[in-house]
Amino acid sequence: MPLDHLPIGDVPAAILAGGLATRLRPITQKIPKALVDVAGRPFIDHQLALLARHGIRRVVLCLGYLGEMVEEHVGNGSQFGLDVRYAHDGDKLLGTGGALRRALPLLGDVSWIMYGDSYMDIDYRAILRHFCAHDVQGLMTVLHNGNRWDRSNVLFRDGCLQRYDKRTQTPDMTYIDYGVSVLRRPAIERIVPAQVHDLAELYSALVAEHQMIGYEVHERFYEIGTPASLQEASDYLRRQAA
Repeated sequence: MPLDHLPIGDVPAAILAGGLATRLRPITQKIPKALVDVAGRPFIDHQLALLARHGIRRVVLCLGYLGEMVEEHVGNGSQFGLDVRYAHDGDKLLGTGGALRRALPLLGDVSWIMYGDSYMDIDYRAILRHFCAHDVQGLMTVLHNGNRWDRSNVLFRDGCLQRYDKRTQTPDMTYIDYGVSVLRRPAIERIVPAQVHDLAELYSALVAEHQMIGYEVHERFYEIGTPASLQEASDYLRRQAA
C-alpha cells in the first residue's frame, strides 16, 4: 500500500562506505575513503552535514576497510545533529548488497540507500513524497547523463524506469543511477545474509519486476572515486563554502 506520509526524520539512511578505494592509492593506503580530505575536511563530514541539512536524522554507516577509523572520527553523530550507528562487514568484505543486508537490524521499514563516496545535494523530501505515493518496493534517483560522468546504465523513458543494467549497457540508456535510492525492508530481506552481493543485482531485479520506480534529478553528483573526481569535488565544495 502507498504511504500517506512518512516524516523524513524517521527514515534512516544507510551509507555504503566499506570499499578498498584502490583507485585513490596511495592516499587510501592508511585511511579509508570516507576520511580523505576534501576541501579541508574529511569527506564523511561533508556528507553528514548535507544529510542533516535536508532533515535526515538517522544514519547507519556500513563499513569495511579501516572502518574503525571512521567510527572513531564520527562517533555517535551528535556533532552533526544526527544519530549515527554502525554495521561492519567483518573479516570479509560483503559488497554493497551484503553490507546493506548486514545493516538491516539497524534500518527501518523504509530506508535511504546511498554511496559513501558521493555528494548528492538534491530534494530528499520531494523524493520521499514521491516514493510514499507509490505501492512499490523501491525508488531509484536517475540523472540524464549521456555518458558524461560515468557510463549510462538506465533506460528511463516518459517518467518510467524501464531497465537498469550496470554490466550490459545499450545505446538507449542515456540515464545513470544517481546514487540515492529508497528501499522497503522486504526488498533488502531478499539478499542472502553473510554473502557477497552486489546491490545492482537487486536493483535490476526490482526494475524488471516493476517494483522500483525512477525519480529524475537534475543536479549533477560529485564523487571522490578517482584523483581527478576528487579534485573536482574539492573545487566544488570550496566554492560552496566561499
